[in-house]
Amino acid sequence: MRHADRLFRLVQLLRRDPITTAAQLAEELGVSVRTIYRDIRALERSGVPVEGEAGVGYRLNPGQQLPPITFTTPELEALSLGIRMVRAWGDEELADAATASLRKIEGVLSRPLREALEQTVLFAPFGWRAATAGLGDLRHAIADRRKVSFAYINREGEQSQRVVRPLGLYFWGRSWSLAAWCELRSDWRSFRPDRMQSLQILEETFDPGDGIDLAGFVRAAQHERSESGG
Repeated sequence: MRHADRLFRLVQLLRRDPITTAAQLAEELGVSVRTIYRDIRALERSGVPVEGEAGVGYRLNPGQQLPPITFTTPELEALSLGIRMVRAWGDEELADAATASLRKIEGVLSRPLREALEQTVLFAPFGWRAATAGLGDLRHAIADRRKVSFAYINREGEQSQRVVRPLGLYFWGRSWSLAAWCELRSDWRSFRPDRMQSLQILEETFDPGDGIDLAGFVRAAQHERSESGG
């Protein structure tokens, strides 16, 4: 593990627990206690508010703020592109959340990094919002474990009424798909939200503990692919 990565992990461990001994930190990071001592001193020199007491352990001073986050230029490009993709391809709630996240990131960047973020030349053009119809409702239904009902039009133009357990959403570049358990077919199915009509979130909930969950959907898809030789 690179030194910078280890220091980052060390800060996360200090954030996690109210107080942690050097021995515990060394075990989690797979290094010697002496290395932890050196890393703690490096964090202190860089301004991270670490407090330590002999025989007790270390903690982050809860009354102080950590110094601003730093990113490499490729990391900023990745963040910027990801946020732009969510703004272009997510539902309105996700788009607003992405914009708010960008503002928070900008607020902790130094001027040169903020300029680098603004000058990123990777884009995700708007104009495909129709492909996200119903996406917000489906996200909430998945989170609340509530069944949904909709009229579905397949690629042949045939319509059927479905009640499904929504399990996960996948983005494929220009369209989304819903991974679900279809009660009409009593089987795993994928549905495109832009082909759904009259979408309703039902009061009826479901329990993924019965084995009908996203992991089961993925296993079934992998088995089907292996059977077909794909």
